Amino acid sequence: MNNSPTETKLHQHRSHFLALANKSYFNYGGQGPLPQGGIDAIHQAQIQMQHSGPFASQVYTWQLKEAASTRHAIASELNVSPQTITLTENVTMGCNIAMWGINWQAGDHLLLTDCEHHAVIAIAQAIQQRFRVEVTTCPILNATNPTAVIQQHLRPNTRLVAISHVLWNTGEVLEVDKIAQICSKNQTRLLVDAAQSVGMLPLNLTDLGVDFYAFTGHKWLCGPAGLGGLYVSPSAQDSLQPTFVGWRSVTTDIEGQPQNLQPHGERYEIATSDYPLMAGLRNAIALHNQWGNAEVRYQQILQNSEYLWRKLSQLQHVKCLLNSPPPSGLISFQLSSRERQTPLVKHLETQGLFVRTIAKPDSVRACVHYFTSESEMDQLVVEIEKF
Repeated sequence: MNNSPTETKLHQHRSHFLALANKSYFNYGGQGPLPQGGIDAIHQAQIQMQHSGPFASQVYTWQLKEAASTRHAIASELNVSPQTITLTENVTMGCNIAMWGINWQAGDHLLLTDCEHHAVIAIAQAIQQRFRVEVTTCPILNATNPTAVIQQHLRPNTRLVAISHVLWNTGEVLEVDKIAQICSKNQTRLLVDAAQSVGMLPLNLTDLGVDFYAFTGHKWLCGPAGLGGLYVSPSAQDSLQPTFVGWRSVTTDIEGQPQNLQPHGERYEIATSDYPLMAGLRNAIALHNQWGNAEVRYQQILQNSEYLWRKLSQLQHVKCLLNSPPPSGLISFQLSSRERQTPLVKHLETQGLFVRTIAKPDSVRACVHYFTSESEMDQLVVEIEKF
């Protein structure tokens, strides 16, 4: 039987990803597969660097253009000015820049939720110890209205609230725009861990009203590991000081001596980066946009997410964490026998199906992208049922 045009398009699009040729992949929330075009772009960039330098004025000019082009590509996805984008290695680096750059005073308050990644928790604990800042956690994991819970836990001295846009454990999407308004009224800065949102959700950070938005290119954008970014709103740039400073952070005089901090997002960048990775990320972003715009891709993610959620909900010994279809591409579930969850993940991997466990709450997480196929999801459900 001939494939439909949609199936043919999906098959052709999936063929760009080497990782999908021999497995059914459900770990986009951990690391997305790099498309072949991205691999080729990185390779060609490396060749160009070696052919011209690697350390030469021609290469330096090329590196500046690569960084500028990458900021533009990222800014276009987030609907912000390139001047607000800092290039980083990953989400955690972006969170460090935002959290350490605040002029903390003893007695200040930093608010987290109980759904934050342990990297953010570790940063908060280090700040607490060094500056005698009070760090508290508000419970949103099982809350019917997380926004209200966050508002209830704000204090007059709350300097920063750190939340995730998409909760990495349940897949719930927080009302970031409303939380931003609440924080603004309290004169509190808002940091968003965007590990699970950039590349999944259609985004306009200007409309959201966030102060800091830390993200990576290697998850839902399917870019190379080691390249991400941080958005710092224009209103927050003047007060957020860089913790580390290097030659990329500053302007120089005619003799090359440091003068002032860079006026925009570059002030938080430090020194040499792996510039060829930038070509790989731009290639991945362009490939996604060949399929459709961010809204089209997100709607397909929701369709896939609901499909898998409904299939899993029908299994006798499986309970999905959310009682309705997830508003994201993350579907977390529990087995009635919890001690079987880790063996399940290992068993699935032997069958070419890749998911992961989550510690809090103790569960298994499967991620679907816009190019996840129904046959993959069907196969996953069948193998879980067999197990």
